[in-house]
Amino acid sequence: MATTLLRKTVLTAAGVVATAGGIAGPAVAAHAAPAEKAAIVADRKSGHGERELDVRYEAQPNFYFCGPAAARNALSVQGKNIDVHAMAREMGTTEAGTNSINDITPVLNKETGAKDAYKSVEISTPKADDKQTDKLRADVVKTVDAGRAVVANIAGTATDTDGNTHSFEGGHYISVIGYRDDGKTVTIADSADPNTATYRMSIDNLADWIATRGYSTS
Repeated sequence: MATTLLRKTVLTAAGVVATAGGIAGPAVAAHAAPAEKAAIVADRKSGHGERELDVRYEAQPNFYFCGPAAARNALSVQGKNIDVHAMAREMGTTEAGTNSINDITPVLNKETGAKDAYKSVEISTPKADDKQTDKLRADVVKTVDAGRAVVANIAGTATDTDGNTHSFEGGHYISVIGYRDDGKTVTIADSADPNTATYRMSIDNLADWIATRGYSTS
């Protein structure tokens, strides 16, 4: 049955992987320890259709804080340092997670200081079509060029450009902090595991990862 971006997100512990029988390992097995705040990539812009923002990365402190952590990491590219627990209170995050991207967008707007800086965009279909993927690419480029990061609600398994898989069958939130090749490849900041704090992914794979859910964008 098709779901919408209002779909409740049940978050998985950092590092679990999908198997034929379900998710390997108990969901309470891994609480990601906060990493020291550090700049991962420098803000840069070139003539080759690329830009990456300076994110002051912080890992999520438990298995259900990925929504607040993704928003905190996203806002850090604007030079803001907001406590992740304060973010969680504003989003209504519980041990069941953060309900939807619609709970994150208003907080991003409040902390950015502009009422319409962010809006929620839904990819309601089980798989993103070309139009939805092209819109996501345009939204990422526009948002990053404005000095902001995109926050996306994803679910399932996706493969990055190095061939590594990232599995969040119950749902997860990530930040998109940069792009290459005019947005055909994006850079993701993922609060789940500081050992894989950032990675790159094709826009097609990201769009399919967001499918049935949504993202916050300028």
